Amino acid sequence: MFKNLFKKESPETQLFAPVNGEIIPLEEVPDPVFSQKMMGDGIAIKPSEGKVCAPADGEIVQVPDTKHAVGLRAKDGSEILVHIGLETVSLNGEGFTAEVKTGDKVSAGDVLMTFDLDYIRNNAENDITPVVVTNGQETGKQYTMTEEKKATIGETVIITASAK
Repeated sequence: MFKNLFKKESPETQLFAPVNGEIIPLEEVPDPVFSQKMMGDGIAIKPSEGKVCAPADGEIVQVPDTKHAVGLRAKDGSEILVHIGLETVSLNGEGFTAEVKTGDKVSAGDVLMTFDLDYIRNNAENDITPVVVTNGQETGKQYTMTEEKKATIGETVIITASAK
């Protein structure tokens, strides 16, 4: 009778929007690396301002010298890549400012990166910003993408991770 009373369920992890803007399905990103989910599953956001915030509590695992992306490992083990724009690696860091470095501990909503949105729009292929769980196959979790159309930093849950 009390068998299920003490069953411990794994809590869900919510990943919040790291960028303000319009949410677009990853499949619609005009770059096959992202649209074909070669790096992992996720969503994309057409940014409305030049700020990237932590989508969850965790640790920074990657900030390339070109500052066009940031990688974070959430406390649940999910590794999230926020890639600002397409073909932005060729800008060699111009227009980007990293506010964190590898190894930093961050809380959801902390500013990770700022960027000059107009500069990106004028000098990169596209400003669309993929947000991808790069190790989803290895975590044993199921990732559910939002159906929301508008992303608000720290408010909009864009991806939910739950036990399979």
